[in-house]
Amino acid sequence: MEILVAVIALAGALLAAVATGALIRRLRDEPEGWLIAWTVAAGALCLSLAVVAIGSVLGFGPVTFRIYQVTGSLLAPLWLAVGLIQLMADKVPPRFLAWLFGIALTVVSVAILTFDPLRSTDLGKKLPSGSALWGLIPDKLLIGVHAIDVLVLLACVVVAALKWRGGDEYDTDNLHAVLVIAPSSIALVGAMRFAVPPLFTTALLAVGSAAIWYTVLRPLAPYEDDDEDELEAPHDDREHRPGRRAAPEPVPAAEPPPVAPPRRSPGLGDLVAEYRAGDQQVDYAARMGAAPDTGPATGYIMNGSPPPRMDTSPRLEPPPQRPDYSMPGTGVAYPGAELFSPSQPQPQQGGGRPAPSIYGLLTVFTIMDGAGAAFDRLAEATVEAVRRSEPDTLVYACHAVKSAPLQRIVYELYRDEVAYRDHQRQPHVERFLNERQAMVLATNVIELNVNAAKVVPLPTVMF
Repeated sequence: MEILVAVIALAGALLAAVATGALIRRLRDEPEGWLIAWTVAAGALCLSLAVVAIGSVLGFGPVTFRIYQVTGSLLAPLWLAVGLIQLMADKVPPRFLAWLFGIALTVVSVAILTFDPLRSTDLGKKLPSGSALWGLIPDKLLIGVHAIDVLVLLACVVVAALKWRGGDEYDTDNLHAVLVIAPSSIALVGAMRFAVPPLFTTALLAVGSAAIWYTVLRPLAPYEDDDEDELEAPHDDREHRPGRRAAPEPVPAAEPPPVAPPRRSPGLGDLVAEYRAGDQQVDYAARMGAAPDTGPATGYIMNGSPPPRMDTSPRLEPPPQRPDYSMPGTGVAYPGAELFSPSQPQPQQGGGRPAPSIYGLLTVFTIMDGAGAAFDRLAEATVEAVRRSEPDTLVYACHAVKSAPLQRIVYELYRDEVAYRDHQRQPHVERFLNERQAMVLATNVIELNVNAAKVVPLPTVMF
């Protein structure tokens, strides 16, 4: 009989060791209170079963008897009950009191069971009974602990059933866990408290280990809303909704279908709104994408990259050459400025609408921190070169943004798209594209159509 007990105890010890290791691994990712308590209980059952296997083969002694009783009769039922409180309680105070009571009772009881003398030290290979060997104080202490364990376990069964009646899948899962842990714990208390055959006691110790393993590590039961849970995490307004068991094996998420880059991106209003809202941590790099290379478009361009290609069809009629009378030092190029005076602005000549061939761009530069002065000098030199050598560039202005000190806006109007293409080939424009690479974090290009306009020279300051 002792050999059969040793075999069952060894098998149970191995099962408890595997369950303890799995619980410890899960604790690294999910440090829940009930997991900690049941890890202590599983470790206690593993040690108790190992001592039973050794004692059934080599014989029991005072040390092995104390280890068997402390772990199997005291720690395992106590921490299984504490784990159920941690699982079922929705508020912090009950969980905290359970921790406090469990730790205090463990320290006091282990000290008493370790140092209190036994009634007899003549033990053999048969599994000894605790009530026959413990003195008065340890025996009454274990009776009190067992009574508390049974009351807590029964109360958890009632609470789990009440929550299940009007609850959700979490409460169903909790009830399942309680109905597995509570009966096995109560049976273990009965086996350790009363005189039962050693084989039956050893089997119940192994069953306790299996109950913990099954409750914590079994796959999640299917629920009707599993598909919805995969798409959206359920909102839980309770303070404590712990998971009971190991989550199912992760299923690799299907890769989303490739999405073509958008033709247009957020314009100037979106960027300025972000700065006015105080959001200075915009991930511009994640928002930048290449625009299709099919012609003028609105979209982000990496710093220093040239704008999209324009139509290269030959020009049918070259525009008439006109003298350039822009105002130096204004940062704006206005060909034909001789028609107006800065002190006496005049209305635009000819009351018709702007020609439909006029081509415009609004470019928003987000510059690197500390590169503002260098960018402004480069832009001023570029504007001056445009003023001198580009008669078909109607407006070329560089602006600073008051609410966004790291932004510059370049506003451009050309007589037509061919004029814009000629502008792109100018040496000063190529220099502007190349030298701004080290200064610009992102570039937002917005294509414009001119529906109505009034353009007069800007007032200037004489130096």
